[in-house]
Amino acid sequence: MSKLWGGRFTKSAEEWVDEFGASISFDQELVKEDIQGSLAHVKMLKACGILPADDAEKIIEGLNTLQEKAESGDLSFSVEMEDIHLNLESMLISEIGPVGGKLHTGRSRNDQVATDMHLYLRNQTKDVLELIISLQQAILKQAQEHIETLIPGYTHLQRAQPISFAHHLMAYFWMLERDKQRFTESFKRINISPLGAGALAGTTFPIDREYSAELLGFDGIYENSLDAVSDRDFILEFLSNSSTLMMHLSRFSEEIILWSSQEFQFIELDDAFSTGSSIMPQKKNPDMAELIRGKTGRVYGNLTGMLTVLKGLPLAYNKDMQEDKEGMFDTVKTVIGSLKIFEGMISTMKVRTEAMKKATNSDFSNATELADYLAAKGMPFREAHEVVGKLVLFCVQQGCYLADLTMEQFKEASGLFEEDIYKALDPYEAVKRRNSAGGTGFEQVKIAIAKGKKLLEEYKQPALR
Repeated sequence: MSKLWGGRFTKSAEEWVDEFGASISFDQELVKEDIQGSLAHVKMLKACGILPADDAEKIIEGLNTLQEKAESGDLSFSVEMEDIHLNLESMLISEIGPVGGKLHTGRSRNDQVATDMHLYLRNQTKDVLELIISLQQAILKQAQEHIETLIPGYTHLQRAQPISFAHHLMAYFWMLERDKQRFTESFKRINISPLGAGALAGTTFPIDREYSAELLGFDGIYENSLDAVSDRDFILEFLSNSSTLMMHLSRFSEEIILWSSQEFQFIELDDAFSTGSSIMPQKKNPDMAELIRGKTGRVYGNLTGMLTVLKGLPLAYNKDMQEDKEGMFDTVKTVIGSLKIFEGMISTMKVRTEAMKKATNSDFSNATELADYLAAKGMPFREAHEVVGKLVLFCVQQGCYLADLTMEQFKEASGLFEEDIYKALDPYEAVKRRNSAGGTGFEQVKIAIAKGKKLLEEYKQPALR
């Protein structure tokens, strides 16, 4: 089979060279978008009088047939035809005859592939946004049920202060909210049309780029034909946004892995998101959380790879840019899979409230309450910090906790201590009192949950024109 571009060549490449240069093994993922772009292009050619109406209708009919075959899995792709564009054009010519060759009038594979990827990422971004919202909803539901559930808060992975478990969960809600904002903001740079830019310089045919953009639901067109075929910023931005999102999921995964361990026993994951051991019958491993944590690295790698591909390229198109697709496809698959798994893990996890409560009563995470108590009585905080530090040291040496100290022992440390100190040391009271804006106090957590629900109710997906 001869190449569709082979007119000036006298020698064919060997099969292994064709295989090295071909992209059809992965860019067949763009079959739906390629046909969608071609339909808009031929309709524009017809509307502008560039193609006779009869020819355009034959091409449209042929493309619709290819779309039906693609949906039913009846298309067979050839390495010799290199990529999705030449494969489909060859199939179209086989389907309707030589008139199929008129489809490529006024465009190049360069603007064609760029259009395909804009269409693809537009659809995938909307799917990612929907899944982020689903995960946020799962977090809100768990948070609503655990406003007054206490858990140790940590810094340096050392117990720091008691907090509401809902407050901890809502930290991830707000991370995801920022992720949602980033994907939504980037949508406007995805939803522009390069179609009609040609190879790099536009075309002599009197095409209407705005019309084809409108047919495809784009918000506008690239203003520079060189930029249109060279730009992959929209992919970089998607990969960057995805990397940040996966970083958040990875951090959450790490905490889920810790919380579900025998040492913590704060939660139990549903069996559907855990695995066993081939040798140790007792094991219940948080494998899905571990996989998400691990897969974060491949998303980072895809971003780094894409940045490296682009960093030294002159304008306009270069074959290097064929390397823009596999990492993009892989990232989409990884992000969508990770979000679906995470929503399931959060929705079904069992929270061990008693284990969490016990943990907050068997440590020194209430030491700050003691220092704040003295500061509220007029002692300079630095002095209060030292007094409490010495009390903690005394307790460590005696094998007890602050709440175990007698009133006499408190008085020896400072005459400012009164009987109400025991209430101040109660973890529940400590959390309840922290009502500064954005704090872990129960009323503040309720406010945060209400704000989160309102945000999701008011959120509107980026719309197509």
